[in-house]
Amino acid sequence: MGIIIRKYSDTDLGAMTKIWNHIVKEGQYFPQENNLSDKEAAAFFADQTFSGVAEEDGEIVGLYILHPNNIGRCGHIANASYAVKADQRGKRIGEKLVVHSLEMAKESGFRIMQFNAVVANNKGAIHLYKKLGFKELGTIPGGFKMDDGSFVDIIPFYLELSRI
Repeated sequence: MGIIIRKYSDTDLGAMTKIWNHIVKEGQYFPQENNLSDKEAAAFFADQTFSGVAEEDGEIVGLYILHPNNIGRCGHIANASYAVKADQRGKRIGEKLVVHSLEMAKESGFRIMQFNAVVANNKGAIHLYKKLGFKELGTIPGGFKMDDGSFVDIIPFYLELSRI
């Protein structure tokens, strides 16, 4: 059947929360340090401009959230976060999620997609973003705190949505 990307529904919340919380617990990619409760997750995913899921054969294997990166005069810049179920990584699900999020961002009236904190050791994400035409904005030394207390650089990226 293949992987489809679609808007989430309330029946997806349990699987979404489990995937999200697993990424948070890994402590390598998301800045959040605390898991979401079921109630917090329902509000969190509902509050986004768009929350999408990757589904394969009835199973939720990934998700993304899309929202403004800022407000007011900078409200035309979007931000997104992506999560792929640990045992599903390497199947290009992340790429499908990113491409879908770019389409949804453009449809939602955003002009730019910006990622504020791509952890420098997340080589897969960096490769994907460059492949899709994102540009690096520089490096923030020690911008991400790992669970062991060490610090890793972060790299902000952006893409003008008119280019897709």
